[in-house]
Amino acid sequence: MGKFGFGAKLKNLFGLNKTLDESFFEDLEDTLIEGDFGAKNAMEISDLVRENKPKTEDELTELVKTTISEKISSADLTPIKGELNVYLVLGVNGVGKTTSIGKMAKYYSKKGYSVIMAAADTFRAAAIEQLEMHAERTGTRIVHQETGSDPGAVVYDAITSALAKGDELILCDTAGRMHNKENLMKELQKINKIIGARVKPENVRKILVLDATTGQNAVSQARLFNEAVKLDAVILTKYDSQSKAGALTQIGIPVAFVGTGEHYEDFEVFDKEEYIKALIGK
Repeated sequence: MGKFGFGAKLKNLFGLNKTLDESFFEDLEDTLIEGDFGAKNAMEISDLVRENKPKTEDELTELVKTTISEKISSADLTPIKGELNVYLVLGVNGVGKTTSIGKMAKYYSKKGYSVIMAAADTFRAAAIEQLEMHAERTGTRIVHQETGSDPGAVVYDAITSALAKGDELILCDTAGRMHNKENLMKELQKINKIIGARVKPENVRKILVLDATTGQNAVSQARLFNEAVKLDAVILTKYDSQSKAGALTQIGIPVAFVGTGEHYEDFEVFDKEEYIKALIGK
């Protein structure tokens, strides 16, 4: 994982002003906000530093690490073996949602799971074609219908097919252009009802794909989707860029995977400790 500039800025800030006067705390909050930690987190970290009065760079970074660690968590997306699991994959168009499904298919197939894809983003013709391409490249079976068909019907067909063939995991692509929370909720409630009638609730996960480089946009998307459907996990794409890393502290949803490149193998389980180490430095 690449290095962030934030850790260096933090240490440099302390080196320039070891007296920790008011100008230091103003600069600290500015540095945090510029790093996409958000105003609330910036003030919280600043207050913590005021209270503890660190005497060295290491003490300062440890304080910041502690606060960041409390705001980030990892998600365990291990499907239950021998049972049918359904992962609904959500996200706005352009974040790498369909590619992430392809990467997940490859990842879980390598783990020994029998995986199929469900092309339930039926509003966009390209979405079905893209998923078909990923299915072919990863050797994954796909269930789809025509563009404009009912997404719920696709999910129903996928579950029927999976149960008949003994598949263990359905990766379900969902529409990426719901114009408001109400439409999103209605669509997913309908899909949830279909899934709930045939799959155990504990075997269903709602996963949001976010572009890690978009900072506050990613935070806003996470809030909207989470309010609408109560997310279980996040996947971060373009994680090799790292330019908006602090935004992760604002999302508040466990992170499952990170996409680090274009290839199917460029897909890693999120490691919180490695993230913090890369963010702050050793």
